[in-house]
Amino acid sequence: MKHVLRPALAALALLVVASAAFAAPVKFTVDKPHTEVGFDVRHFFTKVHGRFNDFQGTIVFDEQDPSKISVEASAVTASISTDNQKRDDHLRSADFFDAEKFPSLTFKSSKVTASGKNKYKVAGDLTLRGVTKPVVFDGEFFGTGATGMGTKAGFAATTVVNRKDFGINWNKALDNGGMMLSEEVTISLTIEANQVVEEAAVIKK
Repeated sequence: MKHVLRPALAALALLVVASAAFAAPVKFTVDKPHTEVGFDVRHFFTKVHGRFNDFQGTIVFDEQDPSKISVEASAVTASISTDNQKRDDHLRSADFFDAEKFPSLTFKSSKVTASGKNKYKVAGDLTLRGVTKPVVFDGEFFGTGATGMGTKAGFAATTVVNRKDFGINWNKALDNGGMMLSEEVTISLTIEANQVVEEAAVIKK
């Protein structure tokens, strides 16, 4: 009986070791063609959707230990697009993002906690127009796996910020009361990321 159990125990031990190795933090970089850094804001009586077309980001992910997860990202403010040239030029001006003076916005996580199955609270600092404020993203992990283009992972995250907290105060009163723009802006991220393959050390002879 012992001889029968030994191969099974050995296989189980290998599986445990392999699982532990897979559970270690894995570094991913954002795949720009398959990712959107978007936002929505109420304009009059509906919402306008916009995005930043130039951005980068890194995610260190550990499915077994959320405390080891970290996120760093940035976007070029001049790359903002709402598919309306006049509006985009206004958004780049000092009334809004002041892209010439503040060419980028950044986010760096400070703490990540699990909030459900494959769901996370990603707390960190958002810096916009030179102002840094704490924000919390509701994050979700969609999965990871090997593809013909390497190992990939999918994520999504959303948060709501008050643009006035970052000095974006421009607005216009409507004739029938109320304001043209809401103060709250929803930031929404849909992310496809590529696992970073560390280059093997080259031993010089």
